Amino acid sequence: MNRQGRPTGPTTSTGEGAGPTWTGNRALALDEPLLFELNGWGRTGVDLPDAEPVTDRLGGLGRGRPIGLPGLSEPQAVRHYTRLSRKNYAIDMGLFPLGSCTMKHNPRLNEKVVSLPGFADIHPLQPVSTVQGALEVMDELTNWLSVLTGMPGVALSPKAGAHGELCGLMVIRAALEARGDARTRVLVPESAHGTNPATAALCAYDVDPIPATADGRVDVDAMIAKLGPDVAAIMLTNPNTCGLFERDIIRIAEKVHEAGGFFYCDGANFNAIVGKVRPGDLGIDAMHINLHKTFSTPHGGGGPGAGPVVFSEALAPFIPPAIVVRGPDGLSIQESVPHAQVGRMTAFHGQMGMFVRALTYMLSHGGDGLKQVAEDAVLNANYIRESLKDVMTPSFDGPCMHEVLFDDRFLKDTGVSTLDFAKALIDEGYHPMTMYFPLVVHGAMLVEPTETESKDSLDEFIGAMRALAVAAKSGDTERFASAPRFAPVSRLDETRAARSPILTWQEPEPKVAAE
Repeated sequence: MNRQGRPTGPTTSTGEGAGPTWTGNRALALDEPLLFELNGWGRTGVDLPDAEPVTDRLGGLGRGRPIGLPGLSEPQAVRHYTRLSRKNYAIDMGLFPLGSCTMKHNPRLNEKVVSLPGFADIHPLQPVSTVQGALEVMDELTNWLSVLTGMPGVALSPKAGAHGELCGLMVIRAALEARGDARTRVLVPESAHGTNPATAALCAYDVDPIPATADGRVDVDAMIAKLGPDVAAIMLTNPNTCGLFERDIIRIAEKVHEAGGFFYCDGANFNAIVGKVRPGDLGIDAMHINLHKTFSTPHGGGGPGAGPVVFSEALAPFIPPAIVVRGPDGLSIQESVPHAQVGRMTAFHGQMGMFVRALTYMLSHGGDGLKQVAEDAVLNANYIRESLKDVMTPSFDGPCMHEVLFDDRFLKDTGVSTLDFAKALIDEGYHPMTMYFPLVVHGAMLVEPTETESKDSLDEFIGAMRALAVAAKSGDTERFASAPRFAPVSRLDETRAARSPILTWQEPEPKVAAE
């Protein structure tokens, strides 16, 4: 194609300058109204008979005006949702650096297997004799989780990480009550995930925080000082949310056990140590595993999660049903456990789709492949750390685990904040990293590249981060203050949006062309 004399890129570097269009579109980047705003009222694709009159039993609470559902043709509806899908940044579009969220590529092999009719069309109320294959998947998955963690008890049914935490603490409480030892406190380090203290409080425990040391790890001496006969458990994340391995974890476990408590580990970051370390060997009594993070589908986005919990021998007798057992007539679901004081965590047996994806991931990688998953995740994070440490400020010395933590010291006196930096990253085509978390460092930027990113994609991301760091230090504050410039919606008043949200839809004024 002859492009001589023709612009082949944006005419301005900022994308600004051109006036707003009548449609709101920017060339082929289409502005998308809500479904209710597509001007389809009064039309319908089907004719329905009038409803039979009924006696009003709503006591005056019935709707007082037409509901105003849009009547759209099929092309209108399909185009609406297709355009919306183009506005959604996803792991299939680019690197997703959210820390502690493990946004990694989901192998398409997993999707192919889970879509097989025997799995996709299964129903939880089918007779057990017709779902032997599905039960085999659950049994095999249970075995893999037990081997990888070195822990004999496995409860598959919890449907997310926080749900798994709830299951774990309920089992710990059941075990304590079984020995007549009611306790009231749960220790939670400052570097723990935010759901940990929330779960402990939900289980009616008093949450007692443990400070972090200067190198981002649990202050063991402070933890020991807090131990006592009223401590039910410690909830510790390892690797922690600073991206660091807790070097004193065995000593921590020993001290908690000496005090009569249990050791709960948040296994959200298990992808950093899978195949390398067995948590059971570290003295851990209970740990949830986010199947959707460590083994397959990325976390977030509203998709189904799965948070099975593994238990030590001391807690295994108390796990909740249902459990897959093998008998002379094949596999079946055991609905009651002899020592269980915790009832079902879910209506049925868990997220079968995630079970299939996770087992597919395990079988396709094998034991040695899973070990390499952890090694590659740690390698990628450290590659980013080493590539950016001369222009950004890693929060702690030494190598990190699967995620690298920067703080805002490199932005000092630039007039650019962590939030500004993250907004500018959107203009570079990346979802921002996790910001302002963990709380133990100021202006935190937590980056987790995962093991699925290639060196090329890491280099491109590093280039974008480096360019922004250099721009901030050179005084190019306008680039950050106006960011994001290329997003469908620019900088929002986040404080006002949080404190005064508009949660009801308002009918827009009709668009009229100028005479």
